Amino acid sequence: MQIEIKLDPSCTEPRVWIMADSITEEVEEIIKKLSDSAPQILSGSKDDKFEVLEPGDLIRVYANAGKVFAVTKNGEYTLRLRLYEAEARLDPRFFVRISNSEILNLKQIKTFDLSFTGTICVKLSDGTISYVSRRYVPKIKKILGM
Repeated sequence: MQIEIKLDPSCTEPRVWIMADSITEEVEEIIKKLSDSAPQILSGSKDDKFEVLEPGDLIRVYANAGKVFAVTKNGEYTLRLRLYEAEARLDPRFFVRISNSEILNLKQIKTFDLSFTGTICVKLSDGTISYVSRRYVPKIKKILGM
């Protein structure tokens, strides 16, 4: 990908041009990043109190028994969102979906164990062990540069 910046004092607001031979996945991702606003906040309830959850404090977000939970260093919170809605609010540079029911904070991952056939075992900073479903293994391997 080539990036070109032109400065024009008469330009009153930034303008972005994307030139490509077709709409590819990379082009769609660029469009999405440019059109998205900053990630929204997550709030969760614990002990009948709602708290704003800092994305950096999140270890994982998962769905279980029809509810969505966020795990932080301070405990587990119940979210009033669907998992896909929580995923949309989280920065994709730091959060990755590993299954249909779980999203992990990449900065909270201690180890990846690839010795399991067809899946990846993930150990998190709080000691939790999760498994990448077969469907998401190629995406995780791409993130790991494999």
